[in-house]
Amino acid sequence: MAGQTVIVSGLNPAAILQSTIGGATPAPAAENDHTRKVVPLSRDALQDFMVSIITQKLQDEKQPFYVLDLGEVVSLMDQWNAGLPNIRPFYAVKCNPEPSFLSMLSAMGSNFDCASRAEIEYVLSLGISPDRIVFANPCKPESDIIFAAKVGVNLTTFDSEDEVYKIRKHHPKCELLLRIKPMDDGNARCPMGPKYGALPEEVEPLLRTAQAARLTVSGVSFHIGSGDADSKAYLGAIAAAKGVFETAARFGMSKMTVLDIGGGFTSGHQFTTASAAVRSALEQHFHDEQELTIIAEPGRFFAETAFTLATTIIGKRVRGELREYWINDGLYGSMNCVLYDHATVNATPLACMSNRSNLNCGGSKTFPSTVFGPTCDALDTVLRDYQLPELQSACSSSPVSHKKSKDLLIGFALN
Repeated sequence: MAGQTVIVSGLNPAAILQSTIGGATPAPAAENDHTRKVVPLSRDALQDFMVSIITQKLQDEKQPFYVLDLGEVVSLMDQWNAGLPNIRPFYAVKCNPEPSFLSMLSAMGSNFDCASRAEIEYVLSLGISPDRIVFANPCKPESDIIFAAKVGVNLTTFDSEDEVYKIRKHHPKCELLLRIKPMDDGNARCPMGPKYGALPEEVEPLLRTAQAARLTVSGVSFHIGSGDADSKAYLGAIAAAKGVFETAARFGMSKMTVLDIGGGFTSGHQFTTASAAVRSALEQHFHDEQELTIIAEPGRFFAETAFTLATTIIGKRVRGELREYWINDGLYGSMNCVLYDHATVNATPLACMSNRSNLNCGGSKTFPSTVFGPTCDALDTVLRDYQLPELQSACSSSPVSHKKSKDLLIGFALN
């Protein structure tokens, strides 16, 4: 979140949970009172909420801020449960560790994928039990393994003999998931295969090594890659995982009971397609597995559309038809995903000061525009040749709001 303020929209998490999934016992409802249903903010409601923040005294300095829509988080969990009803999400904390967001996910039943000691410490600090954490990093420092053993995180991944030896030495009671490399990364923007995952010819030696170390290999994990991955990649990965289950049985190892299908999910059409592919592959390869627990490690699925970022135009330059704007956040802040996640951003103007009667400048003439971040590095360029209406800077302060791509209503959409 790059240190920006996060403002939670609407009800607080406890109130939302009470009204949707039953937290504390609610007060008796008045006669003819209807159960409140929590839904994502509409375009107009989100926009009005952001404008109210911008005009409040707390925004006198016009600092960037996020709005977290907890109603959107509820909706996304509903979509997950409808599409993958038998697969429990272990949210990838690295994606976005905002505390209200994590607390909401926890209360709705999500567990957590942590990749470091710091992430484990953070999740535990929210009062979440260690048995709801998978230490999903196949290569961990010994100090992190020692810490996991101390706090009771007893499920982790591995894909090398060296990792087996570290775990045998420092956390022999930990259960293991063998991370395999999918043969198809689905052309994901952020493939995982080049760094992690056992090759097919490495599976048997790794299982033998774990068996000789008297460690329990409880199952298999994989990750097809993050960002617009082809859903067909799940088919081959799940088939390969079944082969590992069969190999372990042939070796006389304890029966495997966990399948971790990783991440790569994006809300919207991609999730519809991916969930159908996953259900089909599970039915084909794992229909006869009794007592199988299936988990996943979604990150962007929950985090991508729940947050909206607002920034302020702090400078402007006109060069003929070209408009150049400087905003007070950029690639070295909240939009580092452009550098590290190969994201594409889209922006919607909020002309709060210059055109309050038409905040999004609908119908106005647009100009090819460049949007720069605030640093002196020319690489800190958020958008080029992007059509925007005439906006004002400095004391006029036309904030630009940013949101992930699936919501084209407001702001920077990250594709």
